[in-house]
Amino acid sequence: MSKQSRWQATVEIKVPFYDVDALRVVWHANYFKYFEIARCELLDSIDYNYEQMRLSGYAWPVIDVRARFGQPAHFGEVISVMASIREYESRLRISYEIRIAATGKRLTRGSTTQVAVSLETNEMCYVSPPILLEKLGIEP
Repeated sequence: MSKQSRWQATVEIKVPFYDVDALRVVWHANYFKYFEIARCELLDSIDYNYEQMRLSGYAWPVIDVRARFGQPAHFGEVISVMASIREYESRLRISYEIRIAATGKRLTRGSTTQVAVSLETNEMCYVSPPILLEKLGIEP
């Protein structure tokens, strides 16, 4: 990632057999699961994971997901998945990097974009709600 984020979390995952194809290569859609695992760790670190979001009156659906596959991960490798908050004013954009834990070799980069939806009105918010700023330690 080009610049350090104030809000980031890293998880290590040992690639399980059920995530790979016959060539022992991680099937492409499983990278999104790895993104989700790191995203939950990141959201936990700011005390605003999905249950806290719901309790605060908002859903945060993923509206966009992107991935750039440079090199594959293989069965049994331990990978490091880092998630970093990149935008928060009008949407929550999180970027990801997946590396081989032992060597630091970058395998995959990606991002997800989420928007706040009021559970009361079922309408999308065009500005992130104050609760997110509070959780990030930012004065609204």
